Amino acid sequence: MQPDRRYLVRMRNNDTGARHPRLIYLLSVAHRRVQRWMAARPENEVTPAQAGLLFILGKQDGVLMGEAGAALDLGPAGISGLVDRTEAAKFIERRADREDGRAFRIWLTPKGRTALAQAKAGAAEVNAALTDGFTAAEIDIVARWLMSIQDKFPRRSDD
Repeated sequence: MQPDRRYLVRMRNNDTGARHPRLIYLLSVAHRRVQRWMAARPENEVTPAQAGLLFILGKQDGVLMGEAGAALDLGPAGISGLVDRTEAAKFIERRADREDGRAFRIWLTPKGRTALAQAKAGAAEVNAALTDGFTAAEIDIVARWLMSIQDKFPRRSDD
């Protein structure tokens, strides 16, 4: 018989009367474990961050770098580095915007389209593992809570 998870959370808080689990800690550990698990998969050609960029381009190829950065919650330096690494791996190519020569649009390459299909399959597998054992209503609550974090802690304009 497995111990009640709520009891374990209280034990880890070192306070049997704790009313709330250590959400920051639990969220951080969960994030690291999922990222490491995904990155360690031998069939993954792309990092989780690169997969996110490929997902965006799969929905709308040729987006501006700034639009992709905003969608991924990355600032200019973050999206620039991600695009550099993803372009070096030959998953995307960067082209100057026809209307604004200072701006760049990013496009999937044939290799990127193949990697996108693999990333979609991998994401489906991860999502299945993450939701296993939970009802749809419970997952809806978790999703609503995670989305609320974005509203409660908006991205700073200097990020």
